[in-house]
Amino acid sequence: MQALLQNHESFISGVWDNIEKKAETIANRIKDGMPFTTVNGVYDDWQDNASWWTNTFWTGTLWLLFKETGIESYKQYAQSIEKKMDAVLHDYDELHHDVGFMWLLSSVLNYELTGDKEARSRAMLAASVLSSRFNMAGGFIRAWNGDYAGWAIIDCMMNVPLLYWASVQCKDDRFKYIGMMHADKTMKDFIRADGSVNHIVVFDENNGEILDIPRGQGYESGSSWSRGQSWAVYGFAQSYHWTGKTEYLDAAKRVAHYALTCLSQTGYVPLCDYRQPADSDLLDSSAGAITACGLIEIAKAVPEAEKSLYLQGALSIIKALDASCAIWDNSDEAFLTNGTSAFHLSNPKHRSEVRNGALVYGDYYFIEAICKLKELLKLSA
Repeated sequence: MQALLQNHESFISGVWDNIEKKAETIANRIKDGMPFTTVNGVYDDWQDNASWWTNTFWTGTLWLLFKETGIESYKQYAQSIEKKMDAVLHDYDELHHDVGFMWLLSSVLNYELTGDKEARSRAMLAASVLSSRFNMAGGFIRAWNGDYAGWAIIDCMMNVPLLYWASVQCKDDRFKYIGMMHADKTMKDFIRADGSVNHIVVFDENNGEILDIPRGQGYESGSSWSRGQSWAVYGFAQSYHWTGKTEYLDAAKRVAHYALTCLSQTGYVPLCDYRQPADSDLLDSSAGAITACGLIEIAKAVPEAEKSLYLQGALSIIKALDASCAIWDNSDEAFLTNGTSAFHLSNPKHRSEVRNGALVYGDYYFIEAICKLKELLKLSA
């Protein structure tokens, strides 16, 4: 693996230089906003809908930048957004399964980088909220609010790390057990034999039996929404990291092998759905960036003989995204284009509907992947 990293050192350094240069420009305009996508090349702001699930991905980006550069303004903007999110944290009806995303990328990163005790308290409260969504009879963390009592989604594998973190913080495994029970249920009922995954599974809330498998954000039920695949790769890799349960690593590898096979057919830039019709031009660069992060984590966990398989996969994705999706000039504030929020438009006029455009979480995971590669280079030096 060391030789592979060193062969790509100039590429990794070059991409980071581009990120650092562009970030300084856009951060001075966005500051402590809550962007989601770009409109006419300018990132929008969702502060009027503070409970939207993506509203701390820019915060996470700022923390990555602060960690790498030490630039104080990045920390100040990130902490300002985190404080604004207090209004959501204390509004129970606005909270949902994505509290993991929202406070892992804000309060947890803040606490880990600065030791801010208020940030730790926020994250612990968010973990308590997430744990309260666990259906004990069904064995899963429910997804949305409203009439979705039995609904669970693959995305939630990226939220359960908040529970693992909380167990370490309070030296009490009760949070971890909830995360593991949800991961076990997901492993059993979401991952198919070929390594593809369901986006949504509807369970009987009284016994956990499967009632329905809706299409979700993919092309159809039984298809293969690429971002769902990426949540599974990275989510199960993280569950293995926190718990050491080898079945989670095996699950991450199985989904990763399926995704890499699909990606090899499209030049390593993901389709929105790996099984979408041949005449569809929808891509999702965010799925590629997330998958790359997961592959790097798998590479760190497997024996030496296996490491290069997963690391090469991650590098192939990142190089493809850089070549065909990255925007390094001032024509657009996004780092990546060619991101798609869902295959089908549920409301074409709604501002959350993005097709082959910018997605703030695609930017975040692209930058996170480069940061992971930089860290591996340091360790291999």
